Amino acid sequence: MSERNFEGYKLSEEIRRALSVLKYETPTEVQQEVIPKALSNQDLVVKSQTGSGKTAAFGIPLCEMVEWEEKNPQALILTPTRELAVQVREDITNIGRFKRIKAMAVYGKEPFTKQKEELKQKTHVVVGTPGRVMDHIERGTLLLDQVKYLIIDEADEMLNMGFIDDVETIIKEIPTNRVTMVFSATLPKDVENLCHKYMKDPINIEIESTGVTTNTIDHQLIEAKAEDKLSLLKDVTVIENPDSCIIFCNTKEHVDNVFTELEESNYACEKLHGGLEQVDRFAVMDGFKMGNFRYLVATDVAARGIDVDNVTLVINYDVPMEKESYVHRTGRTGRAGNKGKAITLATPYEEKYVKAIERYIGFEIPKMDPPTKEEVSKGKADFEEKIGGRRVVKNNKTARINQDIMKLHFSGGKKKKIRALDLVGTISNIPGVTAEDIGIITVQDAMSYVDILNGKGSLVLQAMENTTVKGKKLKVSKAIK
Repeated sequence: MSERNFEGYKLSEEIRRALSVLKYETPTEVQQEVIPKALSNQDLVVKSQTGSGKTAAFGIPLCEMVEWEEKNPQALILTPTRELAVQVREDITNIGRFKRIKAMAVYGKEPFTKQKEELKQKTHVVVGTPGRVMDHIERGTLLLDQVKYLIIDEADEMLNMGFIDDVETIIKEIPTNRVTMVFSATLPKDVENLCHKYMKDPINIEIESTGVTTNTIDHQLIEAKAEDKLSLLKDVTVIENPDSCIIFCNTKEHVDNVFTELEESNYACEKLHGGLEQVDRFAVMDGFKMGNFRYLVATDVAARGIDVDNVTLVINYDVPMEKESYVHRTGRTGRAGNKGKAITLATPYEEKYVKAIERYIGFEIPKMDPPTKEEVSKGKADFEEKIGGRRVVKNNKTARINQDIMKLHFSGGKKKKIRALDLVGTISNIPGVTAEDIGIITVQDAMSYVDILNGKGSLVLQAMENTTVKGKKLKVSKAIK
């Protein structure tokens, strides 16, 4: 079954509406293979490259199948990194937006108590890193008895990062009558063994790894001496003058050096590496997605978890030592059918890594000459004009699906005996508002948050000035968060 659009999958109206707003029009190959089988509750082992659309491949069926009424988590998604957990949570929230699917991410370096409080709310899908998921299981704050779907995302990376034992421990805590899906760019022996041990007659799906050689990415290599790399990097950015660009380095030190140099030359740029505080890493990620700056200098930590459809240029300032990293890095461009370019700057010392990459991807990376002085001076004016400004984000999925949504803050919660149902009843009685206009509701001890959809936020805000909830007068305001 290979559907040309999402209509053929018999999805609910709410999911179809979200896909339409998100501009998911034609299923990718991995989505064509996975969605119908996932909807019929089959265990799957999927070998597919990054950037192939696999998050939506499991996200769409998950959002379709979870039951809104159930309070405890029905799906658990394990990811190797915090960044990917946050990205997957965002994708699931977007796809499930009109069905009011509540997804949350749990990961380290964020206060445990904050996550514990959120897990007390109705939560349909939990996305997390193995370490923090284990913490929640051990402390009894994550209940798994209703979990019907387990997704292990980037299983090979879990193995590389030493998480595979934790993953196995978590699997043992989940009811055996679940559906299990494993996604991996490669299938090492340990991952295969795990699948055979804990899955029921899994269907193997292998998407040919054309992702590396897609005709949407133009690969180039420039040979250079180490001491010339910084000036070469600047010349390349002038000639290419990209709308958005990620510059990858192998070490934090290189990221810091390149970032400092570019910032001093008035580039609108930010940096991202594992040495930054988690909150700063997320702020940089969000800023890049929103188009606040054009250049991002990063280590491989950013190659996973950045889902920006229109990164036009990737520059490998350092040749990655791991051949797989080349695929992950360059896979940040040429996404969603857009054209992209990947330029690698290689010193003679790095030649052995280049050769290993070429063997892995199955073709020789075409060499190009460094830009000449004439070319650089010719491109300078256009470059200067573009350099300081924000870039235009054509396809920020989250912004698009949230544009008609207002989050309201109510000054009452569980302590005032207010439940989600009370809020739905009150709001849907406002003239011009129906239950379809109400999104995710979060009821805390002393306050509640309600997403109002379809541009009806101001209407509800106004009406609530003279309306009580369960006989109680609550202050209602536009939420800051």
